[in-house]
Amino acid sequence: MSSSTLKTGLVQHAVGADLAATRALTEAGVRDAAARGARLVLLQELHQSSYFCKVEDPELFDLAEPIPGPGTEWLGRLAAELSVVIVGSLFERRAAGIYHNTAVVLESDGRLAGRYRKAHIPDDPAYYEKFFFTPGDDDLRPIETSVGRLGVLVCWDQWYPEAARLMALAGADMLLYPTAIGRSAEDPPEEQRRQQDAWETVQRGHAVANGLPVLACNRVGFEHDPSGATRGITFWGNSFACGPQGEVLARAGDTPETLVVDLDLQRSERVRRMWPFLRDRRIDAYGDLLLRYRD
Repeated sequence: MSSSTLKTGLVQHAVGADLAATRALTEAGVRDAAARGARLVLLQELHQSSYFCKVEDPELFDLAEPIPGPGTEWLGRLAAELSVVIVGSLFERRAAGIYHNTAVVLESDGRLAGRYRKAHIPDDPAYYEKFFFTPGDDDLRPIETSVGRLGVLVCWDQWYPEAARLMALAGADMLLYPTAIGRSAEDPPEEQRRQQDAWETVQRGHAVANGLPVLACNRVGFEHDPSGATRGITFWGNSFACGPQGEVLARAGDTPETLVVDLDLQRSERVRRMWPFLRDRRIDAYGDLLLRYRD
């Protein structure tokens, strides 16, 4: 990289049922970030559609597409026009009966630089992702781009220190998390606050433990539950960027916003010299991490 400072953009917005209208919002955010100097733009999880996993409906598999396909072609054209690297998030049809929640990385010349299929799949009320998504079988390795080695993970992966660590051990320059997470009206306000605080805290913890900057981009807005089983989800936004000591560099609110923030890519080197956590790992003592539980 020609400079130690990388200007990045995070595009958070509400999502509706109309693909063209939603893409227009996404594109406007990417253009805004690029106009403000961003060379890397992160989009939110499943940014082309409303969060459809609220119900287990087989017809919703029709939202999926191949990769490469229409979604990557659209993002590739935009990346090439604006000379930015774009990290998007698509519902992938890999084969009949095999679908993935997949992050894609479009290089600044428009080519597909790589993809990552979400490894950890939740199954909670209003988040019935196990019905839709096969766990990814990609190596947990960063994707090489002109702006650095991107450790791309997706939403539920954010709760797992193992995933972040493996990306760091493979040479990631930063960790990126497109997410779709929000609060349920069924939960009391204090529980809603705890959940949002936990979501930010664990990702900042990955930054600290690995000495890497983290970008997390989350959607906003209320989306109803068509089954009527819940009162729907209010996605809390609050996309943020933090440095390698977990220091918050910028944070969005809970309304549509394009956040632009500078990352000091040399800071990880300085921090790791002071806090050499990777050096001091006791890899000889960790064999039981391969067990589900230590009975």
